[in-house]
Amino acid sequence: MQQSMEARLKEIADRHGEVEHLMSQPETASDPNAIRKLGQEYSQLQHVVELWNEMTSAQTDLEGAEEMIAEEDDPEVLEMANMEAEELKEKIDTLFADIKIELLPKDETELADAVVEVRAGAGGDEAGLFAAEVFRMYQRYAESRKWKMKILSENATGVGGIKEVTFEIEGERAYQRLHLESGVHRVQRVPETESQGRIHTSTATVAVMPKAEELDLIIEDNDLKIDVFHSGGAGGQNVNKVATAIRITHLPTGLVVQCQNERSQLQNKLQGMEILRSRLWDKQLRERNAEISANRKAQVGTGDRSEKIRTYNFPQSRITDHRIGYTSHQMQNVLSGELDGFIDALLQEEQAKRLAAVGD
Repeated sequence: MQQSMEARLKEIADRHGEVEHLMSQPETASDPNAIRKLGQEYSQLQHVVELWNEMTSAQTDLEGAEEMIAEEDDPEVLEMANMEAEELKEKIDTLFADIKIELLPKDETELADAVVEVRAGAGGDEAGLFAAEVFRMYQRYAESRKWKMKILSENATGVGGIKEVTFEIEGERAYQRLHLESGVHRVQRVPETESQGRIHTSTATVAVMPKAEELDLIIEDNDLKIDVFHSGGAGGQNVNKVATAIRITHLPTGLVVQCQNERSQLQNKLQGMEILRSRLWDKQLRERNAEISANRKAQVGTGDRSEKIRTYNFPQSRITDHRIGYTSHQMQNVLSGELDGFIDALLQEEQAKRLAAVGD
């Protein structure tokens, strides 16, 4: 075990005890923000401490097995002791690798919830239909992980598709698991409207942003221009007579957010501010990553949205992620929310790059 790792693990164990003490203090109990921040930190530290304890226990067991191997004469007992020692060595190697990953510098978005935008790209109505399928794929994935999902803004095409939809996903490590979904998703299939059976190519774009809490990002009121206008849509008295839709322009950056889903100006403004905060935080993080990557060999976790990241080929029931060459022939299962194969493979590749960058 490297001395630097042991020193870092001792620091973590000390901080774990300190956070546990802080969480028990009366002044913490009266501060919701402090409870949230300390709770997140405690959960993170607890995982590392548990890995370290498990590894220490396995090392002690290995020492016992090796002593038995050195002293034992009975062939049957010796064989069992050798098997146990091999299993313990494999377990220690796995735990060591897990601890190395946990000791990588933590990203400030590590525990953030996610704000996701899905938009129809090239391909007309077919692109809108595909965008709706991509949205439902993430909806089902969120359900499978028992995450909470809330639609913040939606603009339908009127033929069963969507022009764009923005939604929030709240759950354990939601942003961390979804952030590499950002990019251009391409579909190859025969549209229902195609009479001659020709395969068309359409696209949908996905943008995954960390949800910014008010305490993470403060927006000054004088940096905002807020316009109120009448909602568009299917009609109805509220739509026709009451101006409830909100357009928020962030003057320093020129970012514009529109919200018209809710039936009151206040609700639309609150949801619009939520989207704006996430876009601003995402913009800041991307600018910082671009700056860092200019001085690094490996660019990690940027999820470039201009990149065509994945192709969904319906005739062959094949989905391929072009960044890592990962392919699945379970089209319907993936579209039903079984995304863990892709997400786990992408996260492993990202972790490998981060480990390599630290090694350099």
